[in-house]
Amino acid sequence: MPELPEVETVRRGLAPVMEGARFAKVVAHRRDLRWPLPKDFAARLEGRTVVGLGRRAKYLLADLSSGDVLVMHLGMSGSFRVFRDGDERTPGKYHHERSQHLAHDHVVFHMGNGAIVTFNDPRRFGSMKIVARAALDREPLLRALGPEPLGNEFDAAMLARACRGKTTSLKAALSDQRIVAGLGNIYVCEALHRARLSPKRRASTIAAKSGAPNERAERLVDAIRAVLGDAIAAGGSSLRDHRRTDGELGRFQHDFRVYDREGLRCPTRGCRGTVKRVVQTGRSTFFCPVCQK
Repeated sequence: MPELPEVETVRRGLAPVMEGARFAKVVAHRRDLRWPLPKDFAARLEGRTVVGLGRRAKYLLADLSSGDVLVMHLGMSGSFRVFRDGDERTPGKYHHERSQHLAHDHVVFHMGNGAIVTFNDPRRFGSMKIVARAALDREPLLRALGPEPLGNEFDAAMLARACRGKTTSLKAALSDQRIVAGLGNIYVCEALHRARLSPKRRASTIAAKSGAPNERAERLVDAIRAVLGDAIAAGGSSLRDHRRTDGELGRFQHDFRVYDREGLRCPTRGCRGTVKRVVQTGRSTFFCPVCQK
Protein backbone atom coordinates (compact mmCIF):
# COMPACT_ATOMS: atom_id res chain seq x y z
CA MET A 1 0.00 0.00 0.00
CA PRO A 2 1.38 3.46 -0.83
CA GLU A 3 2.82 5.28 2.16
CA LEU A 4 3.22 9.00 2.82
CA PRO A 5 5.97 9.70 0.23
CA GLU A 6 4.05 7.94 -2.55
CA VAL A 7 0.80 9.75 -1.74
CA GLU A 8 2.63 13.08 -1.56
CA THR A 9 4.16 12.34 -4.97
CA VAL A 10 0.68 11.74 -6.38
CA ARG A 11 -0.61 14.96 -4.77
CA ARG A 12 2.17 16.98 -6.36
CA GLY A 13 1.41 15.41 -9.72
CA LEU A 14 -2.32 16.13 -9.56
CA ALA A 15 -2.07 19.66 -8.15
CA PRO A 16 -1.11 21.40 -11.43
CA VAL A 17 -4.21 20.07 -13.24
CA MET A 18 -6.70 20.09 -10.36
CA GLU A 19 -5.96 23.14 -8.21
CA GLY A 20 -7.93 26.12 -9.43
CA ALA A 21 -9.84 23.97 -11.93
CA ARG A 22 -13.57 23.27 -11.99
CA PHE A 23 -15.17 19.84 -12.18
CA ALA A 24 -16.95 20.19 -15.55
CA LYS A 25 -18.20 16.60 -15.55
CA VAL A 26 -17.82 13.67 -13.18
CA VAL A 27 -18.45 10.08 -14.27
CA ALA A 28 -18.61 7.21 -11.78
CA HIS A 29 -18.64 3.91 -13.65
CA ARG A 30 -19.65 2.01 -10.55
CA ARG A 31 -21.47 2.90 -7.36
CA ASP A 32 -18.81 1.69 -5.00
CA LEU A 33 -15.08 1.37 -4.43
CA ARG A 34 -14.06 0.06 -1.02
CA TRP A 35 -17.28 1.62 0.24
CA PRO A 36 -20.33 2.95 -1.64
CA LEU A 37 -19.90 6.35 -3.24
CA PRO A 38 -22.35 9.04 -2.08
CA LYS A 39 -25.59 8.84 -4.08
CA ASP A 40 -25.15 12.48 -5.11
CA PHE A 41 -21.39 12.09 -5.73
CA ALA A 42 -21.28 13.65 -9.21
CA ALA A 43 -23.83 16.35 -8.41
CA ARG A 44 -21.86 17.58 -5.38
CA LEU A 45 -18.70 17.89 -7.45
CA GLU A 46 -19.83 19.19 -10.84
CA GLY A 47 -19.51 22.95 -11.13
CA ARG A 48 -17.30 23.19 -8.04
CA THR A 49 -13.71 24.42 -8.14
CA VAL A 50 -10.81 22.70 -6.42
CA VAL A 51 -9.52 25.46 -4.17
CA GLY A 52 -6.57 23.41 -2.95
CA LEU A 53 -5.25 19.85 -3.01
CA GLY A 54 -3.73 18.70 0.26
CA ARG A 55 -2.73 15.51 2.02
CA ARG A 56 -3.44 14.12 5.48
CA ALA A 57 -1.42 10.98 6.22
CA LYS A 58 -2.22 8.68 3.26
CA TYR A 59 -5.36 10.58 2.20
CA LEU A 60 -5.65 13.18 -0.56
CA LEU A 61 -7.91 16.11 0.34
CA ALA A 62 -9.44 18.27 -2.41
CA ASP A 63 -10.91 21.44 -0.89
CA LEU A 64 -13.92 22.55 -2.93
CA SER A 65 -15.46 25.96 -3.47
CA SER A 66 -18.72 24.59 -2.04
CA GLY A 67 -17.17 24.13 1.40
CA ASP A 68 -16.94 20.36 0.98
CA VAL A 69 -13.77 18.26 0.88
CA LEU A 70 -13.28 15.30 -1.46
CA VAL A 71 -11.36 12.72 0.61
CA MET A 72 -9.53 10.16 -1.56
CA HIS A 73 -7.46 7.09 -0.66
CA LEU A 74 -5.45 5.02 -3.17
CA GLY A 75 -5.94 1.73 -1.35
CA MET A 76 -3.59 -1.03 -2.47
CA SER A 77 -3.73 -0.69 -6.25
CA GLY A 78 -5.32 2.68 -6.98
CA SER A 79 -3.67 5.17 -9.33
CA PHE A 80 -4.58 8.38 -11.12
CA ARG A 81 -4.01 8.96 -14.83
CA VAL A 82 -4.04 12.45 -16.32
CA PHE A 83 -4.86 13.24 -19.95
CA ARG A 84 -4.17 16.76 -21.15
CA ASP A 85 -3.44 18.20 -24.59
CA GLY A 86 -3.05 14.70 -26.01
CA ASP A 87 -0.51 13.74 -23.35
CA GLU A 88 -0.99 11.02 -20.74
CA ARG A 89 0.68 11.23 -17.35
CA THR A 90 0.37 9.06 -14.27
CA PRO A 91 1.09 10.78 -10.94
CA GLY A 92 3.38 8.27 -9.26
CA LYS A 93 4.48 4.96 -10.78
CA TYR A 94 5.28 1.43 -9.58
CA HIS A 95 7.22 -1.16 -11.56
CA HIS A 96 4.11 -3.30 -12.04
CA GLU A 97 2.22 -2.12 -15.08
CA ARG A 98 -0.88 -0.10 -14.38
CA SER A 99 -4.10 -1.89 -15.29
CA GLN A 100 -5.14 -1.08 -18.84
CA HIS A 101 -8.63 -2.53 -18.44
CA LEU A 102 -11.26 0.17 -18.86
CA ALA A 103 -13.38 -1.76 -16.39
CA HIS A 104 -10.91 -0.65 -13.72
CA ASP A 105 -11.33 3.06 -14.58
CA HIS A 106 -13.93 3.63 -11.89
CA VAL A 107 -14.10 7.44 -11.60
CA VAL A 108 -13.34 10.04 -14.27
CA PHE A 109 -13.02 13.77 -13.56
CA HIS A 110 -13.38 16.06 -16.59
CA MET A 111 -11.81 19.33 -15.46
CA GLY A 112 -12.75 22.73 -16.83
CA ASN A 113 -9.16 23.34 -17.97
CA GLY A 114 -9.40 20.42 -20.41
CA ALA A 115 -7.62 17.85 -18.25
CA ILE A 116 -9.19 14.43 -17.71
CA VAL A 117 -8.25 12.72 -14.44
CA THR A 118 -9.08 9.00 -14.21
CA PHE A 119 -8.96 6.89 -11.07
CA ASN A 120 -8.05 3.27 -11.84
CA ASP A 121 -8.22 0.62 -9.12
CA PRO A 122 -8.26 -3.12 -10.00
CA ARG A 123 -8.65 -4.30 -6.42
CA ARG A 124 -11.10 -1.57 -5.37
CA PHE A 125 -9.54 -0.98 -1.94
CA GLY A 126 -9.40 2.73 -2.71
CA SER A 127 -12.10 5.10 -1.57
CA MET A 128 -13.69 8.49 -2.22
CA LYS A 129 -15.88 10.38 0.19
CA ILE A 130 -17.28 13.91 0.31
CA VAL A 131 -17.17 15.56 3.74
CA ALA A 132 -18.18 19.04 4.83
CA ARG A 133 -15.06 21.06 5.68
CA ALA A 134 -16.61 22.04 9.03
CA ALA A 135 -17.02 18.35 9.90
CA LEU A 136 -13.59 17.18 8.74
CA ASP A 137 -12.13 17.01 12.25
CA ARG A 138 -14.93 14.61 13.21
CA GLU A 139 -14.60 12.42 10.10
CA PRO A 140 -14.02 8.81 11.27
CA LEU A 141 -11.33 8.22 8.62
CA LEU A 142 -9.25 11.15 9.89
CA ARG A 143 -10.11 12.02 13.47
CA ALA A 144 -7.89 9.41 15.15
CA LEU A 145 -4.80 10.17 13.07
CA GLY A 146 -1.68 11.31 14.86
CA PRO A 147 0.49 14.27 13.84
CA GLU A 148 2.09 14.58 10.43
CA PRO A 149 5.73 13.45 10.69
CA LEU A 150 6.85 16.36 8.50
CA GLY A 151 4.75 18.92 10.38
CA ASN A 152 5.82 21.33 13.10
CA GLU A 153 3.84 19.44 15.75
CA PHE A 154 5.93 16.31 15.37
CA ASP A 155 9.05 16.37 17.52
CA ALA A 156 10.93 14.23 20.00
CA ALA A 157 8.86 15.48 22.95
CA MET A 158 5.60 14.58 21.24
CA LEU A 159 6.83 11.13 20.18
CA ALA A 160 8.20 10.38 23.64
CA ARG A 161 4.90 11.32 25.29
CA ALA A 162 3.01 9.08 22.87
CA CYS A 163 5.33 6.12 23.61
CA ARG A 164 5.58 6.63 27.36
CA GLY A 165 4.69 3.44 29.20
CA LYS A 166 4.05 1.44 26.03
CA THR A 167 5.19 -2.17 26.23
CA THR A 168 4.64 -2.77 22.52
CA SER A 169 7.63 -2.82 20.16
CA LEU A 170 9.00 0.37 18.69
CA LYS A 171 8.17 -0.95 15.20
CA ALA A 172 4.51 -1.49 16.17
CA ALA A 173 4.28 1.92 17.83
CA LEU A 174 5.59 3.78 14.79
CA SER A 175 3.21 1.82 12.53
CA ASP A 176 0.26 2.95 14.67
CA GLN A 177 -1.45 5.77 12.75
CA ARG A 178 -2.69 7.21 16.03
CA ILE A 179 0.88 7.90 17.13
CA VAL A 180 2.25 9.25 13.87
CA ALA A 181 0.31 9.52 10.62
CA GLY A 182 1.38 8.22 7.24
CA LEU A 183 4.21 5.88 8.17
CA GLY A 184 4.09 2.30 6.94
CA ASN A 185 6.26 -0.77 6.89
CA ILE A 186 8.93 0.48 4.48
CA TYR A 187 9.71 3.82 6.09
CA VAL A 188 9.48 2.56 9.66
CA CYS A 189 12.14 -0.07 8.85
CA GLU A 190 14.33 2.49 7.10
CA ALA A 191 13.98 5.14 9.82
CA LEU A 192 14.80 2.69 12.60
CA HIS A 193 17.95 1.64 10.78
CA ARG A 194 19.06 5.23 10.31
CA ALA A 195 18.42 5.87 14.01
CA ARG A 196 20.29 2.66 14.93
CA LEU A 197 17.35 1.44 17.00
CA SER A 198 16.08 -2.12 17.06
CA PRO A 199 12.50 -2.63 15.86
CA LYS A 200 12.12 -5.07 18.77
CA ARG A 201 12.98 -2.43 21.37
CA ARG A 202 10.15 -1.51 23.72
CA ALA A 203 8.54 1.75 22.60
CA SER A 204 8.71 3.19 26.13
CA THR A 205 12.52 3.17 26.04
CA ILE A 206 12.63 6.36 23.97
CA ALA A 207 11.17 8.28 26.91
CA ALA A 208 12.17 8.92 30.49
CA LYS A 209 9.77 7.92 33.26
CA SER A 210 8.51 11.50 33.24
CA GLY A 211 7.71 11.19 29.54
CA ALA A 212 10.53 13.50 28.51
CA PRO A 213 12.39 12.50 25.33
CA ASN A 214 15.81 10.94 25.55
CA GLU A 215 18.58 10.82 22.97
CA ARG A 216 16.93 7.85 21.23
CA ALA A 217 13.78 9.88 20.61
CA GLU A 218 15.81 12.74 19.16
CA ARG A 219 17.66 10.38 16.79
CA LEU A 220 14.44 8.69 15.74
CA VAL A 221 12.58 11.89 14.89
CA ASP A 222 15.55 13.14 12.87
CA ALA A 223 15.70 9.80 11.03
CA ILE A 224 11.96 9.78 10.26
CA ARG A 225 12.08 13.28 8.83
CA ALA A 226 15.20 12.52 6.81
CA VAL A 227 13.98 9.27 5.28
CA LEU A 228 10.61 10.78 4.31
CA GLY A 229 12.29 13.83 2.81
CA ASP A 230 14.68 11.69 0.79
CA ALA A 231 11.86 9.41 -0.39
CA ILE A 232 9.68 12.33 -1.53
CA ALA A 233 12.63 13.86 -3.39
CA ALA A 234 13.11 10.51 -5.16
CA GLY A 235 9.45 10.29 -6.16
CA GLY A 236 8.64 7.55 -3.66
CA SER A 237 9.41 3.84 -3.76
CA SER A 238 8.29 1.75 -6.72
CA LEU A 239 7.39 -1.67 -5.39
CA ARG A 240 3.91 -2.46 -6.55
CA ASP A 241 1.37 0.12 -7.75
CA HIS A 242 2.88 3.58 -7.33
CA ARG A 243 3.45 5.72 -10.42
CA ARG A 244 5.01 9.17 -10.70
CA THR A 245 3.62 12.14 -12.60
CA ASP A 246 6.18 11.88 -15.39
CA GLY A 247 5.52 8.18 -15.91
CA GLU A 248 8.90 7.20 -14.50
CA LEU A 249 9.43 4.84 -11.59
CA GLY A 250 10.01 6.21 -8.13
CA ARG A 251 13.70 5.80 -7.28
CA PHE A 252 13.88 5.46 -3.53
CA GLN A 253 13.84 1.65 -3.60
CA HIS A 254 17.42 1.88 -4.88
CA ASP A 255 18.38 3.63 -1.63
CA PHE A 256 16.84 1.12 0.78
CA ARG A 257 19.28 0.30 3.55
CA VAL A 258 17.43 -2.67 5.02
CA TYR A 259 13.95 -3.05 3.56
CA ASP A 260 13.72 -6.19 1.38
CA ARG A 261 17.51 -6.70 1.75
CA GLU A 262 17.50 -9.86 3.87
CA GLY A 263 20.87 -11.63 3.85
CA LEU A 264 22.79 -8.64 2.48
CA ARG A 265 25.58 -6.79 4.26
CA CYS A 266 24.47 -3.91 6.48
CA PRO A 267 25.37 -0.62 4.72
CA THR A 268 26.30 1.19 7.94
CA ARG A 269 29.97 2.14 7.76
CA GLY A 270 32.08 -0.12 9.95
CA CYS A 271 29.21 -2.53 10.67
CA ARG A 272 29.83 -6.19 9.88
CA GLY A 273 26.23 -7.24 10.36
CA THR A 274 23.82 -8.85 7.91
CA VAL A 275 20.28 -7.66 7.34
CA LYS A 276 17.76 -9.94 8.99
CA ARG A 277 14.03 -10.41 8.45
CA VAL A 278 11.54 -11.14 11.21
CA VAL A 279 7.74 -10.95 11.33
CA GLN A 280 6.12 -8.43 13.67
CA THR A 281 2.37 -7.91 13.90
CA GLY A 282 1.95 -9.86 10.69
CA ARG A 283 4.41 -7.76 8.66
CA SER A 284 8.00 -8.34 7.60
CA THR A 285 10.55 -6.28 9.49
CA PHE A 286 14.05 -5.81 8.08
CA PHE A 287 16.89 -4.67 10.35
CA CYS A 288 20.53 -5.15 11.30
CA PRO A 289 20.85 -7.01 14.62
CA VAL A 290 24.41 -5.72 15.03
CA CYS A 291 24.11 -1.92 14.78
CA GLN A 292 20.45 -1.54 15.70
CA LYS A 293 20.13 -1.85 19.48
